[in-house]
Formats: sequence, structure tokens, C-alpha cells
Amino acid sequence: MRLSLVIPTLDEELWLPGSLKQALEIADDICVSDGGSLDATVEIAESFGVQVVSGPAGRGAQLNRGARSTDSDILVFLHADTRLPANAASLIRGAIAEDAIGGGFLVRFEPERGMLRHAHRLTTLRTRLTGWPLGDQAQFVRRDVFDRLGGYREWPILEDIDFVRRLSRQGRISIIDQPVTTSARRFEHHGLARTSATNYFIWLLYFAGVSPAKLARLYKNIR
Repeated sequence: MRLSLVIPTLDEELWLPGSLKQALEIADDICVSDGGSLDATVEIAESFGVQVVSGPAGRGAQLNRGARSTDSDILVFLHADTRLPANAASLIRGAIAEDAIGGGFLVRFEPERGMLRHAHRLTTLRTRLTGWPLGDQAQFVRRDVFDRLGGYREWPILEDIDFVRRLSRQGRISIIDQPVTTSARRFEHHGLARTSATNYFIWLLYFAGVSPAKLARLYKNIR
């Protein structure tokens, strides 16, 4: 089973080189889906020899454009500031071979210090209780299932939770018991308590029926 990585970017020149260097050792195919970066993101991606597609910003739309540009059996959606474990490809293929239709990983945040350790524990607890890995946990899915679902909603936020929610209705989701490593920059910028509280408040309103367009006004996206 061929495995493609789709990496959405918007001004990620600081994080992309490390992600691509590691991703090249894991994936059969990589697509960087850029949303109009004004820095050197596109040039960096091209220097690594990976496919680049460009279009308007918006993570859901970027993920869909990247997915359409590949033809692999398995799609993995990776944030530019997230690193997969070295054996990620075999873990993903193993999960799919055991009848999972998709899934994701646990997550740890870097740097893991002080109160940020609580972010790791809280996210792990949430993931185990819901069975839903979110966008910073390297969501993966079988190509045929992705196509059947119509991909991601092209919403301003919450495209990841909507996708895994719909995915869970299609079959078994696998939570791989190894963590990806993702940057703690959102927590460091706004603070752990404020960031966590805002996230959970937005999710609560979403499940109560508030539209993502309205909820986007509450969310500051630190990329």
C-alpha cells in the first residue's frame, strides 16, 4: 500500500525543512499544499524535490487539494510543525491491514517542560476517551474512504474534528499508541490555560450547533 503525506503550509519556512527531511524517509509520496506563503516556504519545498500545489489559504481546502494531487492507497495529513515517529509508515500500514479505515497518533508537545506536560496528558486523555485523533495528531485514512466522504469540509476551523467525526461512522478508527511530536507554539504564545480553555469552549459550541464561520472569530490561529 502506497502512502502519501499531505502537508498544508502558510509561511512555514522555519518548521518545514525539519518536517520534510524526516518525512522523506517515511512516505512514498509527499505533497506540500501551500495557501499563499509570503516567505520561503514554497522554495524550501521545491528544494526538497516534493510536489507543491498552491491555492487560497484554508486548511480544509489545502488538504483536499493536496489529496487530489496524489494517487496513493493511504493518505496521511501532517502539520508542518509535526514530526512522525520513525516507524510511522509500518504502524499506519499495520493499522489499515487490521481493518482500520483510518486513525491517528497520540501526541506530545515540544518543548515538553513545565505546565506543557499537562497539555500532553490532557490531549492523551481526550483522545483515549473520544477515540478521535485531531489534526495535529497526523490523521490518516484509506483513499477510498476519503473519497467516499468527500474529503474535508472547507471550513475556516474545525475541519479536523468534523472529518474524524464523519470518519468514525464509516468504520474502525485506530489510535496508534506512539506519539507524534508537535510544536507547543500555540500554548507558548497564548498560555496553556487560555489556549486549552478556548479550544474546549469552541468545541462545546460546535457540538451545540454554532457554525464554524462564527466560531472562527473566537480562534486565533498561531501557525
